[in-house]
Amino acid sequence: MMTTTRILLVEDDEALGRQLVERLAKSGFEPEWLRTGAAALAADPSAYALVVLDLMLPGAHGLDVLKRLREQADVPVLVLSARNETTTKVRALGLGADDYVTKPFWPEELIARVEARLRRPSLQKDDVLDLGSLRLDLAARRAFVDGVEAELTRIEFEVLAALARRAGAAVSRQWLVSHVLDPDRDGTERTLDVHVSRLRKKLGPTGARVVTVWGVGYRLEA
Repeated sequence: MMTTTRILLVEDDEALGRQLVERLAKSGFEPEWLRTGAAALAADPSAYALVVLDLMLPGAHGLDVLKRLREQADVPVLVLSARNETTTKVRALGLGADDYVTKPFWPEELIARVEARLRRPSLQKDDVLDLGSLRLDLAARRAFVDGVEAELTRIEFEVLAALARRAGAAVSRQWLVSHVLDPDRDGTERTLDVHVSRLRKKLGPTGARVVTVWGVGYRLEA
């Protein structure tokens, strides 16, 4: 688990909010509860280990809050919503949500998802990511598979690093195109797919961990 266990809860339902704050505290976390989207937009996401975010909020929609959070930090975000339409789920995942929990739910389920997300590999202080057979030295821009260096292009490394920073979570094609590819030369989703295909081949059997999330983008299996 991360050194800090501060959890930001953004939920306008008073009864549910109180229940979740109590359960998070009993599970060893330090919850902070915000009740409006406007308050969430003003919060500093880097101060928290994880954000639990409702979608239907007064002041600002949860998806707008999610977009702002993802622009500011790589903090994991678990979305809560009474909406179970596939389009809403795909939209939330595409904007950078790490998980999507449909209301109603058991608090024990949410706690389990929080703990599972925090157990996943995260960026270490020395800028080295260790994910099983895969190791990334972000400072040196080198990738290793089972101790053997993989010869990756700049874009291939950037794609892999972006997925590794949020291992286990879906990263949208749109985000990868706008943040990884050169918009003046190859900023298209089709070109991104080509880079991912080449990346998988260079990683050998480990390349199978780079999976396609249909309708959203790609995920590196943690």
